[in-house]
Amino acid sequence: MKKSPNFVDTLHVDDPWRVFRIMSELVDGFETLKDVNKAVSIFGSARMGPKSEYYKIAEEVAKLFVLDGYSVITGGGGGLMAAANKGAKKAGGESIGLNIDLPMEQKVNRHVSLAIEFRYFFVRKLMFAKYSRAVVVLPGGYGTMDEFFELLTLIQTRKIDPRPVVLVGKKYWQSILRWLNHKCLREGAIIKKDLNLFRNIDDPVKIVEFVNSFYGEKGGL
Repeated sequence: MKKSPNFVDTLHVDDPWRVFRIMSELVDGFETLKDVNKAVSIFGSARMGPKSEYYKIAEEVAKLFVLDGYSVITGGGGGLMAAANKGAKKAGGESIGLNIDLPMEQKVNRHVSLAIEFRYFFVRKLMFAKYSRAVVVLPGGYGTMDEFFELLTLIQTRKIDPRPVVLVGKKYWQSILRWLNHKCLREGAIIKKDLNLFRNIDDPVKIVEFVNSFYGEKGGL
């Protein structure tokens, strides 16, 4: 009887060809975003709609960044991502969406003026890291936390240049912040300066001020 291929067998069959798909996404991303030189990435839940208090914050902070000369980059989906794209578009700015192909068929929201489709999360995250001069992280789930902690890791290990990272939602993130301070820090898994890699700010005006002051101290963008 012919043996059925197991997961390990099938995993590597298409690997050489997969390299070309990855290369194609990289080239497409670099080519599309090559002229973006002052942008802020705004992360957040796709499940939190207009009734969420964070929806208004996402829209407002995006608008303020655009009025200050920034482009806005999101994951291109719904919820808080759509709110940020909406705020950017309303303010007349560049509203970019880096959409990911998911089983639940995430679609690019209608407020995106420049969209790129990705199959691979790691290629998409590379684009966020390369083209963002600041990052705002609104409440979200696994995807948002993945983007937040990977970005902190890259800054911590000096794989990318330092940049302002803002965590929005003091009530929402308070348990994680407590865990970082009272568990990770005390157990020696992180050091004190690692907690200074981001700020926890809820006021949209103060978020923009913090980003501008970060670069003001470093001689501008």
